[in-house]
Amino acid sequence: MSCSRRTLLRAGLLGGAALSLPGRALAARPPAVEADLHWLDGTAPGWDGGQSFGVPWPRGTVRHVDRLCAQAHQGATLPVQSWPLAYWPDGSIKWSGHALPSETGPSETKTGSVTIATGRPAVPVEKVTVETRADAIEVTVGPTRWRVPRQGSAVIASAERDGRVLLREVQLLARTQDAASGEEADTFSQRHYTSRVDKVTAEQSGPIRAVLKVEGVHAGEGRAWLPFSLRLYFTSGSAAVRIVHSFVWDGNADRDFLSGLGVQARVPMRGALHDRHVRLSTETGLFAEAVRPLTGLRRDPGEDFRQAQIEGRATPDTATLPRKFADLLDSIPAWGDFRLFQGSSEGFVLTKRTRKGRAPIQSLEGHRARGLAYVGSPQGGAAIGMADFWKRHPVQLDIAEATGDEAALTAWLWAPDAPAMDMRSYRDVLGMTDYVAQNRGLDVTYEDYEPGWDSAKGIARTNELWLWALPATPDRATLDAYAAHVARPARLQATPATIRTAGVFGDWALPAATGPAALAVERRNDLLLGHYQGEIERRHWYGFWNHGDVMHSYDADRHQWRYDIGGYAWDNSELSTDLWLWYSYLRTGRADLFRMAEAMTRHTGEVDVYHAGPWAGLGTRHGVQHWSDSSKQPRVSNAAYRRIYYYLTGDERVGDLMRALVHSDRALQTVDIGRKVADRAPESLPPGGIAAVTKPQGLPEGVIQLQFGTSWGSLVAAWFTEWERTGERRWRDRIVAGMNSIAALPRQWWAGGANFDLASGRFVSGGDQISVSHLNAVFGVVEIMAEVLPLVDVPHYRAAWLDYCAWYNAPAQDWEQRFGEPPRGHSLRQAHSRLTAYAAHARRDPVLAKRAWAEFRGGDLPDDLVTRELGGGNVEIPGLSTNSAAQWGLAAIQNLALLPPP
Repeated sequence: MSCSRRTLLRAGLLGGAALSLPGRALAARPPAVEADLHWLDGTAPGWDGGQSFGVPWPRGTVRHVDRLCAQAHQGATLPVQSWPLAYWPDGSIKWSGHALPSETGPSETKTGSVTIATGRPAVPVEKVTVETRADAIEVTVGPTRWRVPRQGSAVIASAERDGRVLLREVQLLARTQDAASGEEADTFSQRHYTSRVDKVTAEQSGPIRAVLKVEGVHAGEGRAWLPFSLRLYFTSGSAAVRIVHSFVWDGNADRDFLSGLGVQARVPMRGALHDRHVRLSTETGLFAEAVRPLTGLRRDPGEDFRQAQIEGRATPDTATLPRKFADLLDSIPAWGDFRLFQGSSEGFVLTKRTRKGRAPIQSLEGHRARGLAYVGSPQGGAAIGMADFWKRHPVQLDIAEATGDEAALTAWLWAPDAPAMDMRSYRDVLGMTDYVAQNRGLDVTYEDYEPGWDSAKGIARTNELWLWALPATPDRATLDAYAAHVARPARLQATPATIRTAGVFGDWALPAATGPAALAVERRNDLLLGHYQGEIERRHWYGFWNHGDVMHSYDADRHQWRYDIGGYAWDNSELSTDLWLWYSYLRTGRADLFRMAEAMTRHTGEVDVYHAGPWAGLGTRHGVQHWSDSSKQPRVSNAAYRRIYYYLTGDERVGDLMRALVHSDRALQTVDIGRKVADRAPESLPPGGIAAVTKPQGLPEGVIQLQFGTSWGSLVAAWFTEWERTGERRWRDRIVAGMNSIAALPRQWWAGGANFDLASGRFVSGGDQISVSHLNAVFGVVEIMAEVLPLVDVPHYRAAWLDYCAWYNAPAQDWEQRFGEPPRGHSLRQAHSRLTAYAAHARRDPVLAKRAWAEFRGGDLPDDLVTRELGGGNVEIPGLSTNSAAQWGLAAIQNLALLPPP
């Protein structure tokens, strides 16, 4: 069946109307029936290990994902595996997930775009099959069979091809020491742990892609800790398994200093030592050597031998060697161990040694390695690669024991050659043992500090790797293509026009040359985005825990970001930086913005959020360390910051993170966000620290105090996402309960917050005083309301929200005349101009529209924004803060979508 518009019409999948935003009268148009994809970097990659992505559809357009197919640029119908990611309220498909096989189609079809429409998918040349056994799950991809045990220490037991084991015993490794370094202890002990598999789940079973989720802990020496989850992705046509590796830090920071965290495979070594090959990717090429080199020797084995070894082919029979040379083979040192250590973003060192117990020698140094290692022979081998290799330093690739029967191939996510990971607090208490002293500290360093609340226990990190089982040593071009993929994974993505036509993600529009005013706004947004991209590189905002975040505020006196000053250091999503990047990407489709936003999503959803312990489901306010501030809030763990990436990619790990947030409001029974500033705050802390914290006083059991924008709005994002992912109305009903109860409060949104009943999802008391906060609408609630209100019809709540939007920035005289008191807490006027624009658009009010643009142009970020050269390649924007940059960008994007600039 042809994959075409005509076929789709015949299939009878169309129905319903396009999504309408609040107050917006859209011209009638036929719903989109095709979705165009493009290669993120403009062209197809040299090697494509298979693609997975999400595709949005207008409301009522598609009802069955199994009737969708993929079509290449030049007309060939491609194999595709499809599944639903989200639903519209009428049950039609809102987002579909898709997987394409590796090396899709002939080479001439790979260079163009791909279209998803209706029709019958092509049958894959080789199907991925999954066979569930009592002790293991076996996945077959072409000639290779992967065995994943249900229990034990191996996350992959083996990969076999034509009866040959190419790799086996893939394990997770962890090492710790009980002191940070020899500086702090004359002697310290080390402990070693390996993975212990507790559960394996087959989430997808082919025919294009199989996904296995492996869960467990690191265990050894009588201890089980560092919980992990791995997803293993097997794709038709690919010799690699993609690994998404996540772990939770749950150690004791005073005695657990992680000195190694890695993934290791055992690789059978066959053939003579001079036929065993080692390959390590450098910045632009490959380090390619043999275990026993035949080149550069005093005696020449002959060109056939030298060339075969260089190319990774089997050398001729040694019987053909010159006799004098053959007798000398055993006198050539064999190099069994190779190590590439990337200790910083600025340099790597590659060393080798003959064996453990012998001195290493330096082979080469370089700048930024791409993160791929191979060991094997013409009879088979394995390669491992790590995404964002140099950006996640300290990292390391090891090949060990290549002279023996098996080599150990290891990708170290935390390098053993680096100083041990130190998760202790960076600071002393400094007398801050009561709320009064802590608030004094907040006044000077902007850090909300409290002893015991600066713990990293419960945070997580996710890394992406690839593991290849290969029948022979690949040639240089193939391995170089693998390395290029590892360094910059290829992605097919829905085009901005496709996403916009689907009517998803609220109020945004494609850039349009509508006059000098709009172009000036676009140029400034590009300038700000470019400045942050440049600062990441200039200031080296990289590293295992740091990669993906940016700094909060700048110190013009020392021409440095305030990396060491309390709450001014790491940004931790403050004022929705994540959303600024994602909406900028949605409008442009720029690869650089996608990767910047992707890194931030990986960081802020893992490192800045607690996944276990008393703060599970909450995130940490901005600080010197990502976990050092004592303010733990849902505004940071916010699902609104993750959902765009999830739907664009179908990434299951991010899906897990959002699902874990649907009950995160329960944590607020024991974590009182306003504990230091409320009237009931005690003069001194209760004994026992964290464990002694109790629920806010004076409220019934199961009732908590909840702010509308920073907390309830963040929870709505999680409930809304779960509703559209599952179709379960209980999540919609929970949103509606909150909406109805806010509308029923005496002051509605102007109360800022009220007392919330966890069981019913309703605000049940309070809300009778005006309490305006400049933070209530700057943590994703504007964006999530723009998505929810067209789908959830609660007229009284919509009226209350529009009233808040129209009056937040109202002139002081008008405000006081209406409310009988002067306005307080109405800062961030430029950011809130988009509320005015929203109300102007919904009410078709030209006076509000004019006011919105006036507010936007007269705010925190001045019109004469300039960069200043500092010398040495550094630049600055005096007075810049990420708060103002992110909110300016979001206001610009929404205002341009809602109102043409005058």
